[in-house]
Amino acid sequence: MTRFIEFKKQRELGEILSDTFSFLRTQFKPFVSTYFKIVGPYLVVMLISMVFYLSAFSSFLDFNTQSSNQVFSGVTMFFGILVFLIALIMVYATSQSTVLHYIKSYSINTGIIDFNEIKKEVYSSLWSFIGLGILVVLSVFIGLMFCIVPGIYLAVPLSLSFSIMVFAQKSVGDSYSYGFTLVKDEWWITFATLFVVGIIVTIASYAFSLPAVIYQYAKMGIFSGEMDATSMTNSFVDPIYMILNMIGTVAQVLLNLITIIAGAFIYFNLNEKKNFTGTFERIQSIGKTPEN
Repeated sequence: MTRFIEFKKQRELGEILSDTFSFLRTQFKPFVSTYFKIVGPYLVVMLISMVFYLSAFSSFLDFNTQSSNQVFSGVTMFFGILVFLIALIMVYATSQSTVLHYIKSYSINTGIIDFNEIKKEVYSSLWSFIGLGILVVLSVFIGLMFCIVPGIYLAVPLSLSFSIMVFAQKSVGDSYSYGFTLVKDEWWITFATLFVVGIIVTIASYAFSLPAVIYQYAKMGIFSGEMDATSMTNSFVDPIYMILNMIGTVAQVLLNLITIIAGAFIYFNLNEKKNFTGTFERIQSIGKTPEN
């Protein structure tokens, strides 16, 4: 028996961080299995399209090839980027949905998850997640255009909108707006928690992406001071570089799950402070028997 982690309770910053990693540790096998069964196909498509894009990009930069081949490489590169972007959107949308619906199933069933129910919920809410994701990204991007500060301010409440949509069962529009209500008077502590989680995830992501960068630089001769244009173009299609790049990409996607889980803990923490949902549920359950 693994320890059940109650999401619906108030937590300090340190507790949110520790319980995030405790949840991953205790639920590692079923969590990873559920994740790859649902998100895995989109992740594979994303990696394959990335390989096609890098190969086409390398051929496009090779000016020794015939112009007709360069045109073909340019077209291939364009479609590779297009498929990659579509797959990337699908990966991040299904990742958000899978993690949050997993947590929802985990909380409702007190530590036991229902894979079929999670899969059903993920696919039924897919377009809502994509729509909300586009809305959030555009809002933060526009905010960043205005002296950066508005973008940072918007990113904090909007980062909780996905959790709101799943756990509070609100519409896309209501989820978008309710985040501002939820973080009212709690913006700074929410920002601090997200900032700390972001630092941890960013450092870990760099650690996984660094080998590909070092290998590429070594292949191009930057460390020796003798840069070779041919080596630069060939480095993109080097099998070792591609493998290292794919490992780094997968690692970044998986490490992002830490942010999603932490975001769920932050949502429940703020929701408890304002609505006491979990407290009322525990009070109502006192004295109840399984027959009730």
